[in-house]
Amino acid sequence: MTTIVKCPTCEKDVRWVPESRFRPFCSDRCKQIDLGAWATEKYKIGGSQQDTPPDEDSHSGLN
Repeated sequence: MTTIVKCPTCEKDVRWVPESRFRPFCSDRCKQIDLGAWATEKYKIGGSQQDTPPDEDSHSGLN
């Protein structure tokens, strides 16, 4: 039985098989739309500034 998923961009059904070149997307267009959304920071991974590791320069005395 083939697994069917929804395209994250347009919600069309996508068969999860090796022949589906753009899975989980239905097409290259939907894949590019999603990439553009990440590039323009429409999507963000949660966290806070406190979770950000310090810069390498702030460790200058530890070498």
